[in-house]
Formats: sequence, C-alpha cells, structure tokens
Amino acid sequence: MANLFDAIVIGAGAMGSAAAYYLSRRGQRVLLLEQFELDHRKGSSYGYSRIIRYSYDHPEYVELMKDTFPLWFALEEELGEKLYFKTGGIDFGPADDERLRATINAVRSSSINHELLDEDEAIQRFPQFRFGEVFRILYQPDSGYIAASKAVRGHLALARKLGAVIAENSTVTDIKIQTDSVEVVVERERFCAANLIITVGSWAKSILRETGLELPLTVLRCQLNFMAPANMTLYESERCPVWIAHVSNRFPETLYGIPSHEGSGFKAAFHGGAAGRRLSEIDYSPDASNIEALRPFLRAHIPGLARAPTRESRICLYTQTPDEHFIVDAHPGHKHVVIGAGFSGHGFKFSTMVGKMLADIALNGKTPHNDRLFKVSRFLN
Repeated sequence: MANLFDAIVIGAGAMGSAAAYYLSRRGQRVLLLEQFELDHRKGSSYGYSRIIRYSYDHPEYVELMKDTFPLWFALEEELGEKLYFKTGGIDFGPADDERLRATINAVRSSSINHELLDEDEAIQRFPQFRFGEVFRILYQPDSGYIAASKAVRGHLALARKLGAVIAENSTVTDIKIQTDSVEVVVERERFCAANLIITVGSWAKSILRETGLELPLTVLRCQLNFMAPANMTLYESERCPVWIAHVSNRFPETLYGIPSHEGSGFKAAFHGGAAGRRLSEIDYSPDASNIEALRPFLRAHIPGLARAPTRESRICLYTQTPDEHFIVDAHPGHKHVVIGAGFSGHGFKFSTMVGKMLADIALNGKTPHNDRLFKVSRFLN
C-alpha cells in the first residue's frame, strides 16, 4: 500500500509543483516525481523572475489572468512570502506592429487599466528607455514579475505540508496505462495511482510518444542575460518597469526584460532561440554572440546598458507549440492521464492557475476556467 496513490505527477517544475499542491489541497494522496534535483537549471522554471502581465495579444489570456492574480495572492498569504513584485510594464514598438496593436486592443476590450503614452511622457516616467517618434507605448500598472524559483519551492513546500510525497532524482523508466489506473516505474520500484499528470516540460514529446500521443512540440534553446551597469539604481524594481519590445522588424526576435531582483542584474533577452535536436545534446554554456546581438537594441532603446557587462547568462528551454498556445487537457486516449505541456515561453505567470486546472481535469474531467485554446484535439488528425 505504500506505493499506492490517488495521483502521480511527473515533473516538479512550475506546473507540476502547482498541480501537486492543488491536488493535495483537495485531499489527494500525491506522489510527485522529478528526474533531476528540485528547482534544477536544465528546464524552464528555475530563476530569479518571470514577467506577469495582463498585456496580451489575445483577449482569452487577458481574461484568464483575471482569475490567476487572485491565486498568486492567496498563495503568498498561505506561504507568508512575497512572490509578486508590482513594477508596472511597458509594451512598445512601431505603430504598425500587429502583435502590439492586438495587445492594445485586447487590453482595451477587457477593460484593463492602461495608458497609451507618447515618447516624451514615456521618457519622463522611464528615463532608462528611448523609443521613437513612430512608436506606440502601452503602459499597464499591474504588470510586474513573479519570483520564479521561490514560487516553485513554495508550491512544493505547501504540497509536502499537505502530505504529498516528493521524490527528486527519480527518473521514470516505464508508464503502463490501465483502463482506470496507471503504473509508473522508477528504476525497479513501481507506483500505482488512479490519475497521472504529465508536466515534464521539454521532455514532454518523448514521454507522450510512449503513451501513443505524438504532438508537434519543438524545444528552443534560449539565453537569459543579466546586465550589470555601474549604477544599478535606475534598473532596479523600485524604478524600472518590466518591458516587451515589439521590434522584430529590426531584430531577430521580440525582446523583453525585467528589472534587477535581489542583485540579479537587469534581465534582457530575446523571446526565442534556436531549435534543439536532442535534449541530450543541449549545450547549457551561454554564448557571447547572444549578448553581442543584444547590443544594437540596447544602444537604441536602453542606452545606459549599451556597454554594461553581464553579471550572469543562463540557458532556459522553451517548449513551443505551433500556435504558441498551451496544452492543458486530458489525454485523448486516456481520460485519467492529464497533460500540461507546450507553454511556449509565456506560461510561468499562469503556473499556479495551470496547476489548479490540471487538478480540476484530473478529478472532475473539466475545469471551470476557460481552456478553449488549450485543447489537445487541435493537433490531432
């Protein structure tokens, strides 16, 4: 009986840790398995910070964010720890940029508090930045960031407090799906449960293939850079917003950044990266060329950082779907197997909500939250 659980969660990153927490809150006996150490650096969840924002180019994400913010506040209260840091946020780019235009329209249609600033107004508020006469600048005051690793560890701590068994360095070697149960093998030990939740990040494609499900997931190797100007004052969270630059007409990708958090340095990165062939071949060593590719943008738009050295650079993996929408759904062939995958580099802010949705689907077969965009059926013939 020691190896019998109500639910097994594979993957203890942002989504899996949250799923284990919400399942445990609902009285489930939960086993959470992680192939590496907890809060490891090989995937997508580790780090100082991730942006949280209402400012999305799709209104359904804006509406889902309305349900997500209260969950973060409740989690902070239960933990007695601050996770959300409100800085305000700016989206900026050429007036004809389609994604920026869609973001403004989505925020407006969802009645989210926002301002459209001209260049002089924006520079007066945010003297770190330079824009352009043809730019549009969207300001949303509720934007900020979530302390990423603290959030993962917080979900884990609360799940463990509620009785969840959490096993790190535990690689799943086999999954057997029965009609109304699952059996998971870790080395030679077998664990059984009524429900299985798969939240393995960039390892999803290969594990789901073993369950008979082939999904179009692509792993991107992305680099995060933390800049260290001599005077950090203007680049700390008290004075600097989170930001997204919609300038892919001039640079390889959209760029984004987060002010310094607890000495992290000012985060600046491209939203995207090169597709990896095999996870075993991912090179986690940062590239100096990535930093140099940032310099023209910094010279043009954040000139105080144009020559700043980097305090740290780190590799982060995106697991991309073709439409960049998530997969949060039951397995099409096994309703007691639930999948959280393909978060496409913008899922962390929703992680506590995704954990709740995964628990809802596992226990009730559905969630009260709008998951229309996240159905696995859109990728099935």
